[in-house]
Amino acid sequence: MATVIRLTRMGRTKKPFYRIVVTDSRKKRDGGWIESIGYYNPMVEPKALKFDAERLAYWTGVGAKMSDKVFHITKG
Repeated sequence: MATVIRLTRMGRTKKPFYRIVVTDSRKKRDGGWIESIGYYNPMVEPKALKFDAERLAYWTGVGAKMSDKVFHITKG
């Protein structure tokens, strides 16, 4: 199974926030996920970002790929 760490959209119309989740790469953007490791809210000032760095390191260590956006907001 190819796992990816990506954003899944939550919230309502024009007021999105995102969960940072680990999921199977073949699932839809908002489909089921394996584990939620944080959140990102770009609508508040300053932008809210909270994630579990230990779990992020674990999943990248076992081969999960980060999406470009997750890589950018977590700096890596």
